[in-house]
Amino acid sequence: MAETKKKAPMMKILDANDKELMAVRKFERDGDNLVIRGKIFGAMPMVAKVTPEEARAALKLLDRKTILFLLTLLFRKSA
Repeated sequence: MAETKKKAPMMKILDANDKELMAVRKFERDGDNLVIRGKIFGAMPMVAKVTPEEARAALKLLDRKTILFLLTLLFRKSA
């Protein structure tokens, strides 16, 4: 009996034309930073770091309407 290999989870970030910009493979912690590992355009490996200062700056970009949307995003169906 052949074993079915479980596919690793992946998050895709798409452009305005629904083309893949980035495939995120892993989020991990490195000290006080968030490290994002993945591939850009399906080929080029990438490691990005988000510092606490940049995370706070990102939160300042959100208004109440967008925060509410983000909270409900996990429960919505894809178009």
